Amino acid sequence: MRADDITDYHLARLLILLSYFGRPGTGGLDGLTKLAKLDFLLRYPSFTDRLLASRNANWPLGCEPSSDEVQAVESRMIRYKYGPWDNRYYPLLGQLVGCGLAETVKGRGRVAIRLTESGVGLADALAHSEEWHVYAGRSEMLSKRFNLTGNALKKMIYESLPEAVDIPHWGEI
Repeated sequence: MRADDITDYHLARLLILLSYFGRPGTGGLDGLTKLAKLDFLLRYPSFTDRLLASRNANWPLGCEPSSDEVQAVESRMIRYKYGPWDNRYYPLLGQLVGCGLAETVKGRGRVAIRLTESGVGLADALAHSEEWHVYAGRSEMLSKRFNLTGNALKKMIYESLPEAVDIPHWGEI
């Protein structure tokens, strides 16, 4: 089964990503644009590799994309008006909130999302599992190297990765 078909896969990936940007007691991950761009960088390591190189940075040891990942796409995203987007974000975030794993908080003029204590516990358990430790390492790297506003991330992707945004709207990346 493809990653596109597995809701739990997407929920786990978002939990791990949020664990580095939206822990309890923080303002959370501010805005869906930021979430979409960070998730794009997590899901498309070959694009992230190019952005790291342009910033004279490297992958953390053990988190480099495999040759298979460079050639393949983990799951499709859609070219939306403001760049890469996944139509599942709303139901996935709703499911995380509905299950008590995440909560919405007021962001800077928009919604922000952060994990609850239960969400942190599950995200940490996933991050320490063999299946998810690479995603955890990559998410941590994103929090250190790409913790920018959603608009700044969008601008960087537009300027540095034109092939990801030159696709017609609603086309698959």
